[in-house]
Amino acid sequence: MTVDRAILLLSLLLSLPPSAGAALGGPASSVEDDRAHMQAERKSTAAQRYAVHEITTPSGTVVREFVSPDTGKVFAVTWHGPFMPDLRQVLGDHFATFAEGTAGAARRAASVRTPEVVIHSAGHMRAFSGMAYLPGQIPRDVQIEDIR
Repeated sequence: MTVDRAILLLSLLLSLPPSAGAALGGPASSVEDDRAHMQAERKSTAAQRYAVHEITTPSGTVVREFVSPDTGKVFAVTWHGPFMPDLRQVLGDHFATFAEGTAGAARRAASVRTPEVVIHSAGHMRAFSGMAYLPGQIPRDVQIEDIR
């Protein structure tokens, strides 16, 4: 990445408003902030290993936020639908890592993998999907394959 491009990216990130909620890595209460921001409907399901909060936007995009019962924090999020959700909202504090890690990447698919966060996003018009998770916060006995 050139210095000019890095400065442009940093300027863009600094000019963005802070996210209203801290979905990924945030407390379970941030799920309601996300629902309100997306003007969406919410359905929650509790299980022994984690709770899933499914947020469906008026446009049909579904965002699922996975909350650990042990920590009360969102350890993973997934999305799929005809429109990309507001990733700044969904990824919370991890959005900057995603933006920096995917600068110059192909628009159809992008991935970022660090010790703290793993983010995959792919799609094309009317068919977007992705997932993000915090490897160090996944509850014991939960496999990545369980997160859908």
